[in-house]
Amino acid sequence: KMERLTPAVLDRVVIPKQGQRILKEECVFSFENLDSADGVYVSLNSYMAFSKHFAMLDHIKTGNALYLNIKRRPVEKKPDELEPPKKKPTILGIGVEGGFDADAKPATEERYALAIAPDFVEIPLPNDQLSEKVQSAISAVLAAQSTDKAEEVATWVAGQDMPVSEHALTLQQLDNGKLVPPTGWKCEWEGCDQDTNLWMNLTDGTILCGRRQPDGSGGNGHALSYYEKTKYPLCVKLATITPEGADVFSYAEDDMVRDIYLEQHLAHFGVDIAKMKKTEMSIHELERDIQYSLDSHRIEEKGKQCVPAYGPGYTGLTNLGNSCYMASLMQVLFTIPSFQQRFYEGRESIFEHAPADPTRDFHCQMAKLANGLLSGEYSKPPSQAEQMDTSEGESTPKHHESSVRPRMFKTLVGAGHPEFSSMRQQDVLEFYQHIMNLITQKERAYPGEGFDPSTALQFKIEDRIKCNASGQIKLTTRTDNVLSLPVPLEKMTNHAEVAAYEARKKEQEDQKQAAKQGEKPATETPKKDDEPPVRPIIPLQACLEEFAADENIASFFSTAINDRTTATKTSGLATFPEVLVLHIRKFVMGPRWEPKKLDIFLQAPETLDLEWLRAKGMLPGETALPEAGGRAGGSAGGAAAPDEGIISTLESMGFSRNRSSRAALAVQNSNAEDAMNWLFAHMEDPGIDDPLPTPGADSKQPAASSPAVDEESVAMLSSMGFSRDQATAALRATDGNLERATDWIFSHADQLDAMATGEVAAAPAAAEQQADTAPAKYKLLAFISHMGGSTASGHYVCHIQKEGKWVKFNDDRVEFSEATPFDMGYLYFYQRTHQ
Repeated sequence: KMERLTPAVLDRVVIPKQGQRILKEECVFSFENLDSADGVYVSLNSYMAFSKHFAMLDHIKTGNALYLNIKRRPVEKKPDELEPPKKKPTILGIGVEGGFDADAKPATEERYALAIAPDFVEIPLPNDQLSEKVQSAISAVLAAQSTDKAEEVATWVAGQDMPVSEHALTLQQLDNGKLVPPTGWKCEWEGCDQDTNLWMNLTDGTILCGRRQPDGSGGNGHALSYYEKTKYPLCVKLATITPEGADVFSYAEDDMVRDIYLEQHLAHFGVDIAKMKKTEMSIHELERDIQYSLDSHRIEEKGKQCVPAYGPGYTGLTNLGNSCYMASLMQVLFTIPSFQQRFYEGRESIFEHAPADPTRDFHCQMAKLANGLLSGEYSKPPSQAEQMDTSEGESTPKHHESSVRPRMFKTLVGAGHPEFSSMRQQDVLEFYQHIMNLITQKERAYPGEGFDPSTALQFKIEDRIKCNASGQIKLTTRTDNVLSLPVPLEKMTNHAEVAAYEARKKEQEDQKQAAKQGEKPATETPKKDDEPPVRPIIPLQACLEEFAADENIASFFSTAINDRTTATKTSGLATFPEVLVLHIRKFVMGPRWEPKKLDIFLQAPETLDLEWLRAKGMLPGETALPEAGGRAGGSAGGAAAPDEGIISTLESMGFSRNRSSRAALAVQNSNAEDAMNWLFAHMEDPGIDDPLPTPGADSKQPAASSPAVDEESVAMLSSMGFSRDQATAALRATDGNLERATDWIFSHADQLDAMATGEVAAAPAAAEQQADTAPAKYKLLAFISHMGGSTASGHYVCHIQKEGKWVKFNDDRVEFSEATPFDMGYLYFYQRTHQ
């Protein structure tokens, strides 16, 4: 065997550099690990770990032939080494008498061999005949820290070890009388209507949006712009405020920090988290405990004899520490045909195009996860011996592991994101949006053949605004991948039952208060502290109707009368997706800044006919609101130059020069106020950021010359997966501002493929868009449920229909559902039937 170690083989051995990552626990392409039959094969060139199958592919692709094979095996103790059977725990504790054994881990040992490709003949180790170079390479692998453990520790540290901000110690807050309400926030930067990812400046209470993330999510960076203008250092993320604290960012230190005086800093603006802290459990808190228990029993189907499911598509995901939100969503996504086709059926092509480090490649890790969940390789029924545990003379069923640990996937998709890189619980809706943005971004940069599977979940919403003064109509469309639905509590179908329960609950609270004050209640009624809560029952149809209902706009700038008036807005679906995601808005903020969950039962049918929700477009006899200065995407040919005074005024308010110029032309250079009103009314127009043609020129012809763009900004956008032409056009459309260009390029995704350097293709007219005429009929495919008081805590479980049966995916446990809780969902996934 030693003669196989030829100079050609040995020359490819590389001694790892100081700090180099060495992967030795799990294959980078599959979930084969040290405990698998063949163990793992660590390349002594790249120091990546492979299964035997993928080690062969690595050998063919790279020419590397020398691998360190590592296997971990349980150690059987000799009869004289066996300890007497341990007693069952009698108390809830770890490492204490009568509690659980802190060191209760099976004894294992690792076995090593040097394997030589292509037939992987093995040289047992240790072996003194090996060269010093090979010995050093092997020693480096054996001495390397577990990457899995190192990343886990780093994640915990990143999420919990935050420095105390020096600015929090000396923060001077302005006495401006501002009080911040618990709901209804919007970015206060002129021209921005961002209502998510909002941060409150702790110096003056100004509410502004956060930075744009690399995946396209986040805000428009106005909190940073405000810091650069004012140098007010600290901001708190509004949606994270709880009795335990909140997320605080220091722009001066450019990092997440701890504010040890956060409670008094928030109280300055009327946010009294001291009142949110509880000294004893009220009846409402007791009710919350009861509700969580009920949620847990219904969603996890406790007490039911649910039969474990095994085979392809029935593999669980091990919880990595508050990762149930990720597990539930990925199980559902890989049930969708487009995701199966892209990442499972196309996995061999993806692995073939893998870069040198597959652990940092999105497509490789998606394909790895798809193979782990769908192949059935990691979900096999237990053997007869594994099914029973008779260690203490009893015959009891034993849980059989049939799951994979998605550590590499979680590390990759969370990299650089302040929330998903942590070990904290997250909102599954936010993670869904994060994954959708990542897929779109990575597909544009993918070097091989592929397609974007997330388009199967995309649809267009048509907003129809009717000017009440003129009767004229304005239509706008926007692309989305989730339909977020309000919960109209007034539409509950069990008013009488809920009212009676609330009355009993109030009487119990009154009795409790009277007893606390030493008073005797006037009447004695039976106590029902253990009475299960009576929840409102809301039909899903009522939520859909609420979405489509008329919305009154009190102040609408009408181009028909060139003034403000009232208007009526309605929304419908211009196109229907293959899979429609419905988000039920169960989480709200209470009047005292306490996070509140609407505990309801949602009547979600297994089939939906949404034809009534189809947008109508412009109806016969209706007149479109005129677009002053031509279409929203550009001014009319031969238009005069925009007034520089109006442009200067609007730019000082934070608008781009492009938008300011367009607004000035739209109101025929009348005045800055009219231009500002026009801008507010047209913020969501599809072509609002398209370049304006040269005054007097044909709007259909490109400008004679285009302004130069910053090459670093072009490189930054190109690194996100966009071509140079697309990046250049985006920068020119936004006056070279990188943050606005990033926002622009994601909001114009439909036009990118038709884009030419320096010129942006206009959005297709409604009549030119491909008509969606198939029936809008859907069948429930899956739903994700949440138990707990807020999205920052609790637990997620998903139920998926497979082969005509409903299956429950609860982290690593996959079981056939016996009492499917259709009315407990937070996200519902409906698949189009085309029938």
